[in-house]
Amino acid sequence: MKPDTLHDVPENAARRRFLTAGSVVVAFTLLPEAASRALAQTTTTEAGTFTASAPDLPGSLKTSPMLDAWIRIDTHGHVTVFTGKAELGTGIRTAFIQIAAEELGVAPSGITLLTADTATTPNEGYTAGSHSVADSGTAIANAAAQVRGLLLQTAAAKLQVDAATLAVQSGAIHAADGRSISFGEAVSGVDLHRQAQPGLPLKDPRTFTIIGQPMQRVDIPGKVTGGASYVQDMRLPNMLHARAVRPPAYGATLASVDIAPVEAMPGVIKVVRDGSYLAVVADDEWRAILAMRALSAAARWNAGPPLPDQATIHETLRRLPAQEITVAGKGAPAAAAAQTLHARFTKPYLTHGSIGPSCALALMEGERMTVWTHTQGVFPLRKGLAEMLSMPPDHVRCVHVEGSGCYGHNGADDVAADAALIARAVPGRPVRVQWMREQEHMWEPFGPAMTTDLTASLDASGQMVDWKCEIWSNTHNNRIENAGRLMPTWALATPLKPAPPKEIPMPEGGGDRNSVPLYRVPNLHVQEHFLPDMPIRVSAMRSLGAYINVFAIESFMDELAAAAHADPVEFRLRHLDDPRARDVIHQAAERFGWKAARGSARPPGQGVGFAFAMYKNLMAYCAIAVEVMVERDTGTVKMERAACAVDCGQIVNPDGARNQVEGGILQSSSWTLFEETTFDTRGITSFEWGSYPILRFSSAPKKVEVDLIDRPGKPFLGVGEASQGPTAAALANAVADAVGMRVRDLPLGRGRVKG
Repeated sequence: MKPDTLHDVPENAARRRFLTAGSVVVAFTLLPEAASRALAQTTTTEAGTFTASAPDLPGSLKTSPMLDAWIRIDTHGHVTVFTGKAELGTGIRTAFIQIAAEELGVAPSGITLLTADTATTPNEGYTAGSHSVADSGTAIANAAAQVRGLLLQTAAAKLQVDAATLAVQSGAIHAADGRSISFGEAVSGVDLHRQAQPGLPLKDPRTFTIIGQPMQRVDIPGKVTGGASYVQDMRLPNMLHARAVRPPAYGATLASVDIAPVEAMPGVIKVVRDGSYLAVVADDEWRAILAMRALSAAARWNAGPPLPDQATIHETLRRLPAQEITVAGKGAPAAAAAQTLHARFTKPYLTHGSIGPSCALALMEGERMTVWTHTQGVFPLRKGLAEMLSMPPDHVRCVHVEGSGCYGHNGADDVAADAALIARAVPGRPVRVQWMREQEHMWEPFGPAMTTDLTASLDASGQMVDWKCEIWSNTHNNRIENAGRLMPTWALATPLKPAPPKEIPMPEGGGDRNSVPLYRVPNLHVQEHFLPDMPIRVSAMRSLGAYINVFAIESFMDELAAAAHADPVEFRLRHLDDPRARDVIHQAAERFGWKAARGSARPPGQGVGFAFAMYKNLMAYCAIAVEVMVERDTGTVKMERAACAVDCGQIVNPDGARNQVEGGILQSSSWTLFEETTFDTRGITSFEWGSYPILRFSSAPKKVEVDLIDRPGKPFLGVGEASQGPTAAALANAVADAVGMRVRDLPLGRGRVKG
C-alpha cells in the first residue's frame, strides 16, 4: 500500500486528480535536488519569515522561486496550485484559489489546490503570524501572473498575433478574430520550470472579478454537514489504534510497570516501552483506551521537580534570570512632564483548548515513514521526526490534514511524534493516535504568563511626552527546531534535549510583539526581560505577546485620556499620524455610535470601551468599540455588542476576512473574561473543561459588526490575529467604565471584577 492512496480526507479528490494527471504534466519538477536541500536547511521563525534566497522576489517566492513550485498546468488544461501553508480554519484555501483564479484567468472551480505536504509543496516554514495570504498569497499571485504571461506569449506565437491583442477567459486564450487556444494547448510550448522574475506587473485591481468578492469557503460544507473534515476523522485500511501513557507531571520517570497483563487484554497488539515512554496498540479504539487505562494504573512513577506556586507566579517569573533586550529607545525623559502615571498588567498561562484533542496517523513501510498531521509546519516537523527516528529527512513524509481547533503550537507535533514512534514498532500497518482530553490540557505547550509594566507622562496640555515599557516573558516559540522539542522524546531511554529557547527578533517579535505603541511620543523606551527558564512548558499562542501588550497599552491609553480629561477616542486620534490608523478608528467609532453611547445616560453596570492596534505594527489595522453589562452582585461581565473596523490592505474574500475578525473577537473575549491555566506544585490542575472554562453560547455577544476597509492594489496584510489585543483592551476599558475601577490582571472574571 502506497501512502499516496491513503488520503481519506476532503482534499483526497484534489490530490488524486493531481496524481492521476501527473503523467501528462509538462516540463517541471518541484525543485532541483540542490534547491530542495537548501530549502530543507532554511531556518524559520514562528512568524513564518524565511532566510531569503531570492530577496528581490515578493512573498514566499523568496525561498521557492521556481514557477512550477506554485503553478502547474497539464495538457488537458487542469490547473494545480501549491502552497506550503496549512489550512487552520482561517479560510486560506479559498483565498488562494481566488488569487490564482484571478491572475490566471480561470474559474475558481478549475483550480486544484494542494496544501502543505513535504512531498509536493514548497517549504514555507510555519503557518503562523498572519503570514499566509501576505507571504503565500503574494507568491501565488505573482507566479500565476507570470505563468499567464508565458501562456500568452506561446499562444501569440501559435496564432501569429501580438500577445497584447489576446484575452484570457475561463482557461482559454482568445484572439480578436475569434480563434482560441486552451491552456492545455498553450502549455505544451512553455517550460514552467524557470525562476520567477521580480517587478513584473499583476492585473489592475480595477479589473478584478474574483478577488474582493465573497466566495463560499471550500472547507465549510464538510464541517457543517458532518463530513470527514479533520485528521481526527481519518480512517485508513487495516488501521490500528494507539494511546500513549503520560507521566503524572513534568519530569516524572517510570519506576516500574508490569506490562504482561496488558499485553494479554483482548485486541491488544503490542505494548511499546522505551525508557519512560509507554504506549499501547490495539485493533479497536475502545480497546486501546481500556488498555491505556490498565497500563497507566500499573505504572509507578518517580516524582519530578515541583512547580512554583500559582498565586505568586508573576513574582517568580520576574525573579528569574533574564536576557535583556532593548526593543526601542529614543529621546530622554521630558522635563515638562506635568503628571506621570504607572500601571502593571499581567496575563496568566493560557491553554489552547482545542475542541478536538490532538491526533495523528503514521505508517512505516520499509525504510519510509508517512505521517498525517495537523502540524502548522510540515517541513520543520519532518526534520524533527527524522532526527528522532534516526532516519534521513527524505525518508519521512509529513502530510497536513486540518485539525479540529487551534491557532498556535498545541499538541499536534507531539502526537505526530507519538504516532511515528508507535508506527515504527508495528511496521506495515497505519497507526492512529489521539490524545485524551486530560492529556491535551496537561501536556500541550501553554501560552506564556507575562507581565507588562508601563509608565507614561503628560505635559500641561495633555500630550504624551514620555513612555516607558518593561516586559517579562518566556519564549513564545518552542516549535520544532530539533527533535528534543518533541515532548515524547523526553521520556525515551535516551532522552533528547530541547534546543534552547530564543526570542523572535523584532519587528515581528515574540513577548515584545506590539510593545512599541503606534502613537506619537517623543521619548520612548521599551525593554524586554526575556526569561529562558520555563517552569511551565510554553510556546506559541495566537498573537503571541501582542495580546497582553495591546491590552496593556490600550488600557493605559484610557487611563491617560482620563488624566488629560479627554475622550478616549479623541485622545488616541490626537496622538496618531498614520491616516489608515485614523480611518479605522473613525469607522469603528461611527459604526458603534461612540459619541452617543458615551454621552447618554446608561443603566447601572453598563459600560463602553474602545481600543486600537496595528498588528505587529506591520499588518492589519483594527479598532473596536464594545458595550458590556457587569452584574454587580456576581461580577459577571458580558459583552453585549461590538463594532469593529479593519484595514487589511487588498481584501481577497470579504467573508473570510470578516470570519477571522469575528472569531478573533470571540476567542479574545473568552481569554479575557474566563480563561486561566491552573496548577499546583504537583502539576497542571485545569485538565478538563470544568476546571478550564471557556466562552459559552450564553456568554457570546448579541451583536458583532465588522466593517472592512478595502485597499485595492495595496499589499495583503494578515488579518487572522488583528483583533486579539484590541478586544481584550476594549473589554477592560468598558468594565472600568461600568464599575469605576480598573482590573489590570487577566482574566477579568474569576472574582476579580466582583472584588
